[in-house]
Amino acid sequence: MTTDQLSLTFSALADPTRRAILARLAGGEASVKELAAPFKMTLPAVSKHLKVLERAKLISRGRDAQWRPCRLRAEPLREVDDWVERYGQFWDESFGRLDDYLVELQSKEKDHDEPKDYR
Repeated sequence: MTTDQLSLTFSALADPTRRAILARLAGGEASVKELAAPFKMTLPAVSKHLKVLERAKLISRGRDAQWRPCRLRAEPLREVDDWVERYGQFWDESFGRLDDYLVELQSKEKDHDEPKDYR
């Protein structure tokens, strides 16, 4: 079964631990041990999260002698941003229409509340 990149990315981002790992990697590369430090879980559990992130192409793992740094690969997040942006335009347009409607209602209310001069 093949899964599109956007689905892989959303699936990887669905877990708060993986999002926290990505946030940490945004500050620079880190080892598995460094990434595991803030979590109350075993190294193998963190490694499973890293495998999900790696499969989604959100991280890469290198090898530098004994050190195996993990690095953020943010390219798949651009596709998420593009997808979300389309809905941002929808909301901007919806709020624009709502603003227009509220201004119209306020204008009608103001006309209705003003005292009439019957001289």
